[in-house]
Amino acid sequence: MKLYLNFERVLTPSETDALRELVKRRGQREPLQHIVGSTSFCGFEITVNRHALVPRPETELLAEEGWKFLGENKTAALDFGTGTGCISIALATKCPNAKINATDVSADALTLAKQNAEQNKVAERIEFLQGDGFAALSADSKFDLIMSNPPYIPSAEIETLQPEVRDFDPRAALDGGADGLDFYRILAAKAKAFLKPDGKIMLEFGDGQAEAICTIFQNEKWIVEAVKEDYSQRARILIAKK
Repeated sequence: MKLYLNFERVLTPSETDALRELVKRRGQREPLQHIVGSTSFCGFEITVNRHALVPRPETELLAEEGWKFLGENKTAALDFGTGTGCISIALATKCPNAKINATDVSADALTLAKQNAEQNKVAERIEFLQGDGFAALSADSKFDLIMSNPPYIPSAEIETLQPEVRDFDPRAALDGGADGLDFYRILAAKAKAFLKPDGKIMLEFGDGQAEAICTIFQNEKWIVEAVKEDYSQRARILIAKK
C-alpha cells in the first residue's frame, strides 16, 4: 500500500480510510515497512513481508564494506542467509562484474529475494539457492567474499523484543540459539572451505557479542582483520580472513 497525502487540501474518503487503516495497524505494532510494503536499503527499494527480516540501517554498513572489497577486482560473493536479498542486490548493483550466490533455508524468503532482484534489475547476476547453510552449495564452490547477517538473538531473549520485531519478523531469522552464537560457530568452522586463498568473511552481529565472536573465529584459526562500529558507535561488523 502506497500512501501519499497533501495536507493543503481536504482528504478524499478513500485517503481518509487508508490513513485510518495505517493508524490502526501501527497501533497494533505492525512495522511501518510491512504496512507500506517496502523499505529503502542503500537507496534500493526492497519489498518486505513476514517471510524475511526487515533490513536494518546497520546492515547497509555491512553491504558497503562488501562492495568496497569486491570492487578490488573480485568476482564472486556468497550472501549466506539472504532473506529479502538486500545485500545481494547491493553487491550486484555496485559491482557489475561480480557474480553473487544467495542462499536461504526458506523457500518463501527466496521467492521474496528473487522478486526484489527482478525489480532492481540484477536478477541475472544473482543465483538463488535453497538449502541449510553451506549444504545449498556444491562442494567445489569458491568465493572471494562471504557475507552474512545471521540470526544472533539468544533464544530466551526473543520474547523480550519489541512487538514490531518479535511478532512480525520470522523467528528463524532471529533465533541464534542459546547464546545467540550458533551461526557464527557454523561459519567459523565451515566457511574457510568455500573461500579463495585471499578471500574474506564479513558478518554482522549483535550488541555485546564482539569479543565472543572474535574468540570463536580465532579458535578456528581465522585472522580477525577488523571489528567495525555502526552508526551508534557499537561494535557491529566482523571482517576476517583465512
